[in-house]
Amino acid sequence: MTPFDATDHALMARALRLAERGLYTARPNPMVGCVIARDGEVVGEGWHPRTGEPHAEAFALRQAGERARGATAYVTLEPCAHHGRTPPCAGALVDAGVARVVAAMRDPFPRVDGAGLAILQAAGVEVAAGLMEAQARELNRGFLSRIERGRPWLRIKLAASLDGRTALASGESKWITGAAARADVQRWRARSGAILTGAGTVLADDPALTVRMADAAAFVPPLRVVLDRLLRSLSMRKVREGDAPTLYLHGPDARPPEDADARFAALPLREGGLDLEAALRLLGERGVNEVQVEAGPVLCGALLRAGLVDELLLYQAPVLLGDGARALFAGMGIETMAQRLHLRRVEEAVVGEDRRLLLRP
Repeated sequence: MTPFDATDHALMARALRLAERGLYTARPNPMVGCVIARDGEVVGEGWHPRTGEPHAEAFALRQAGERARGATAYVTLEPCAHHGRTPPCAGALVDAGVARVVAAMRDPFPRVDGAGLAILQAAGVEVAAGLMEAQARELNRGFLSRIERGRPWLRIKLAASLDGRTALASGESKWITGAAARADVQRWRARSGAILTGAGTVLADDPALTVRMADAAAFVPPLRVVLDRLLRSLSMRKVREGDAPTLYLHGPDARPPEDADARFAALPLREGGLDLEAALRLLGERGVNEVQVEAGPVLCGALLRAGLVDELLLYQAPVLLGDGARALFAGMGIETMAQRLHLRRVEEAVVGEDRRLLLRP
């Protein structure tokens, strides 16, 4: 493998920061950043903003102009090799006379997957891959999950008291956390391709499940998904109001209304309920990279037991709700310490008066 020096690391880190600008808008495409440099000096840079718009390499090459000839391009994902809505970036780099391309990682998308690097090598461009790959994979974990596993990355969002309770026994839960934490949740919603909940939550809370951010143009509204085997929550309308689309996933015997202002799809049954794995596969087929679950303990517990949870986003407030309040997960069936579920702390932050934990099984 070609050795990477400090300049390579610094410029790839810059490309990764550029890529992150597409966090709320690039999906279902991956987030990609590109930096073009000559002798360590940046001459062009770009990032991919939205599907259908130019890729990161195109913006960087446009900015670099003739200075791209003989330069090094740092790209957070292998340049594409196929004609889609935009021409292939590998060919554009060759035509611009770039002498070296450093990619953080190969693109596992079948129409690329090494073909972009092969085009560059065949044209005599020096190619190196693998620089800061772990960071690149983390950034695009949703896209990579959809391409490599056939399903989106699944995150459960929870708000709990210090004693691990999400609501009072009556169901009252507004508000456990403070305003700063609730605003922070909107950014996690905005990066998600879908917000998923269950019929019980819709019936109990009548949620809108929309992103509440001041600049509506700064994000693509995520799909709202309701798991409702019998379509018993259709009378609750907030989840269908606004610009965000809504999809009901129901059982094979349910009959969706013909004139409904929503989309519907049938799922097979599994162990008496909707097949959760099939639900995620269906969302993956529809281009969803990340799913954020905002639901009650029954659905959250079922997803956890099924091994479908990739991370937990837990907001913990400095309050106590008592042992009569509702727990985070239902039906876990843990009876011995040997059965306890271990979680790895990925990130921890203070948000207002609350603590935010990002945890992974």
